[in-house]
Amino acid sequence: MKKILSRTGSSIAYAILFIVIITTIVGWNVLGTMFEEGNYDNEDHMVETIMAKSATPGVAMVISEQGETKYKFYGYADVHNNKMVTEESLFELGSTTKAFTALAIILLADEGFLSYSDYVSDYIPWFEPTFKGEKVNISINQLLAHTSGIPPWSIRLIPEGTTEDSLEKTVHNVSDIALDTYPGTAYNYATVNYDVLAMIIEKVTGKSYQDYVTESILVPLKMTDSYFSTGQEKESDKLTKGYRVLFGRSFEYDAPRYYGNIAAGYLVTNLKDLERWINAQMGIDEIPDNLMNAIQKSHEIDIKTAGYEDKNQYYSFGWSIDTKNRVVSHSGSNPNYSSRVIIDLEKQQAIFVLANLNSNAPSLIANNIYENMNGNHMNKFNYDDAYLLIDLVFSFLVIIAVVILCLKVIKLVRGIKLNIKDGKTRFRKIIGSSISLILRITLLVLVMIWPYLLNNDYSMIRVWMSYSIFIWMGLTAINCILSIIINIKKIRIIRSSL
Repeated sequence: MKKILSRTGSSIAYAILFIVIITTIVGWNVLGTMFEEGNYDNEDHMVETIMAKSATPGVAMVISEQGETKYKFYGYADVHNNKMVTEESLFELGSTTKAFTALAIILLADEGFLSYSDYVSDYIPWFEPTFKGEKVNISINQLLAHTSGIPPWSIRLIPEGTTEDSLEKTVHNVSDIALDTYPGTAYNYATVNYDVLAMIIEKVTGKSYQDYVTESILVPLKMTDSYFSTGQEKESDKLTKGYRVLFGRSFEYDAPRYYGNIAAGYLVTNLKDLERWINAQMGIDEIPDNLMNAIQKSHEIDIKTAGYEDKNQYYSFGWSIDTKNRVVSHSGSNPNYSSRVIIDLEKQQAIFVLANLNSNAPSLIANNIYENMNGNHMNKFNYDDAYLLIDLVFSFLVIIAVVILCLKVIKLVRGIKLNIKDGKTRFRKIIGSSISLILRITLLVLVMIWPYLLNNDYSMIRVWMSYSIFIWMGLTAINCILSIIINIKKIRIIRSSL
């Protein structure tokens, strides 16, 4: 009976191993495309190549040059229903929303409702962050420039949900946070800065953040299709489906909503409305004087308060600003959408790219379009997307973990046999098994807690990253447990041989 079970278990384990090998060979065509050379013949070929390599289902972009505008769109708004992207397809902007929030602050400053040098505590008295244990004040201009000292990992303090008090909960969660740097001394991008600004807007105006921005910016710019995703609105049938990557392929992903992060990433819009937005930045369309003045101010830099990113590159008012070439730009990422905008104020050129997957595809596409517009060669595809790279790495680790699992199952089913010749061999084997046992227990603990060692948590991985991480963690944990069982059995066998 024991022999029959052993043969059956071995057959199952070998069958699993065979399936893994076949899956690896077949899946290589998907994963391998990411490393193939990426040369382009023209703009369309470039976009299609980047979409294929990044597993991006749909892309839409608006291009404006000296007042001449064109729309271009590729792929699917909804893969399952074969619905294609159009100029009316709606996407979440991600962090390119921040320029709208900053513009609202400028409008309020121009109207005398606030000053950039005001402290957050002037409007939110219970906001009391600390630096090295001492309470400090953060000013509005420091929030605008990401020089507040609020750490980037604070994004995980944004509560999931769509209740009306979500924004206040977000600000409460960071109200007593320990800052990384003293306010005003260093640039450190943290999305929560703009959520705090949203709450200041609400305190000053007595209106919800989205209502004020809609009335003061979207309506005057005639961005009639645009709205803020609060989780309370009726979802438009023009909204594209969002996606995430798993094992090198994109899958539909209904990401959690974060109403508390509305001001930093949740404006929903399309190419038709973004045409009005980018043209307004370049002063092309006729818009109210107060809004035009505010837009022009959003492109200006005060070196004393702006966030220093790199040589001639500063962050201010929701824009990354190249002071030498007068180019403003920004990238955006939500769990299932991404975007990139580049506006050359001097040459009157602008590109805004949207995608229904969180990747750097919009940035690669926008940068290449901009280079091409200026007579330069488009850059060859460069695989440097953190989210996709993580998926690729952990996809291979999953395959390796499954192979190891099969081998361990085979070992357990066949039974553990030890050849103990003498006392010296016995001592060496028990020491080796004991060390292996300790290492496996340590590895098991590390697998379970490593997100926290990197200032992360399971929720962030669940929402933002590939599920291949969780699959790998699960398989690795099982492998560790099986190794622990094997080593305990070895130690028992050795001791029983005494």
